Amino acid sequence: MTDTSSPTTDTAPDSFDHVVVGGGMTADAAARAIHETAPEATVLILSDDVDEPYTRPALSKKLWIDPDYTETDNDLGTRDASGAEIRLRTSVTAVDREARTVTTDDGRTVSWGRLLLATGGTPTRLDLPEDDRVVHFRTAADYRRLRELSGEGRRAVVVGGSYIGTELAAALVQNDTRVTLVTPDDVLGGSVFPAEIATRFEAAFEEAGVTLAKGRRVEGGSASDAGLQVALDDGSSLEADAVAVGLGITPSTELAEAAGLEVEDGIVVDASLRTSDPHVFAAGDVASYPDRILGRRRVEHVDNAKEQGAFVGRVMAGADEHYGHTPYYYSKVFDISYEAVGTLDASLETVVDDKGDGSAVAYYLSDGAVVGVLLWNVEDARDAARAVLAEGTDVSRDGLVGRI
Repeated sequence: MTDTSSPTTDTAPDSFDHVVVGGGMTADAAARAIHETAPEATVLILSDDVDEPYTRPALSKKLWIDPDYTETDNDLGTRDASGAEIRLRTSVTAVDREARTVTTDDGRTVSWGRLLLATGGTPTRLDLPEDDRVVHFRTAADYRRLRELSGEGRRAVVVGGSYIGTELAAALVQNDTRVTLVTPDDVLGGSVFPAEIATRFEAAFEEAGVTLAKGRRVEGGSASDAGLQVALDDGSSLEADAVAVGLGITPSTELAEAAGLEVEDGIVVDASLRTSDPHVFAAGDVASYPDRILGRRRVEHVDNAKEQGAFVGRVMAGADEHYGHTPYYYSKVFDISYEAVGTLDASLETVVDDKGDGSAVAYYLSDGAVVGVLLWNVEDARDAARAVLAEGTDVSRDGLVGRI
């Protein structure tokens, strides 16, 4: 749902039991869980987005490849499901922990009983022209803009050979767009997947008609009425009608830092997702949390956002729980579906169990322990992957083939 109005100026009291800063999937899950646990509690979601919470993964997958799935379908329906008040186009400029208030960019002060920082992150930006044909991809508004710029044989340069970049390249080329994908890897996916899997991954893009600019990085660009030019580090350049940048995010920790909360590659939380202030919580992309299997980490994927959001909502509403979920992430490009748990880094020792039918399981090892599992066209095996990870150094390397 898109809201085109200005931030609300109604006379509702600016005092809430729970205030959530951020309007993504973590905020949606938290608001729902608070409502289910404590139906009478009041909840306010403060979001700088122009849309109410939506399913983020569909922005680079399902909305492009399923003609029956629309943005209306992608709306999470947070307001109706949770009873939360949602204020869009609203940025929080300060957190006062002592007074238990937040200040917003429209000059309002809101008091809270408990505060959730679900601020996510901002997309990594390149030194490219400030032009509406350059999309640093993150939001539903970015999806809509890229849709306008694609199709009808237009030329798109996608920057980033990892998760978002490859999904966008696949989505665009399947929608009548000529795509060049710029990746620093010599083989697409080579920094993440074992060599034999990366080779298959690359071949799928080439067969679909994606042009690969491998071993290259973007150094700059220019814009004119005729289009965009993207300068690469080998002195060459690419012409485009649109540029989509998918290089991950930087966690939005500024509010937490200014409020004196502990921050280290994200907002540091304990097993209840509490920050160093017991009345302030953090969850989702921005939270550095203690994973029960893999140790302290920060995860930028939807499973983590939903699970942490629901968990922290219950805790904020009074539940006494410890977070015990080890999240996974997934991707789908062309006829390839993969899921992963833990750390995927091709520089680690790997064991690949090729099933011979287009599917495989890859194990990533560090200091004798499995630290990551890739499930390549393998379904319903996430729990089995977590079980292998939980074994630590007790796992037998020679016994990994056939384990899943």
